[in-house]
Amino acid sequence: MTPRLKTSLWVQAQVRLCDIRFQGVAVARRGDPDAGGVLLKLLRPQGQCLLLRRIAAENGDQAWMIVGGTDEIAEDQATAYVERELKWDRDLWLLEIEDYDGRYELDGPVTA
Repeated sequence: MTPRLKTSLWVQAQVRLCDIRFQGVAVARRGDPDAGGVLLKLLRPQGQCLLLRRIAAENGDQAWMIVGGTDEIAEDQATAYVERELKWDRDLWLLEIEDYDGRYELDGPVTA
């Protein structure tokens, strides 16, 4: 099992990486600074987005799961999903990243 950074440090690192790559990023919601869950909302062209949740893989490493559908979804669908999740998980973080050209690199594999 790989040691994990506190969520707040991981978020700060992602914001910095996006700044270096000239990608717009916003911390739309702050959750628990130590161990809060993370949702990434990658904004794509024509009002679409890819919504991902950070999870622990079977081996304990960090991975990502596509949520709210199996691929890109409309932004209003993503917003509705996030609102439902926040009712159950008040410690959740939400990062919105402008990824119109698909340059954002996840720091773990996407699992089904």
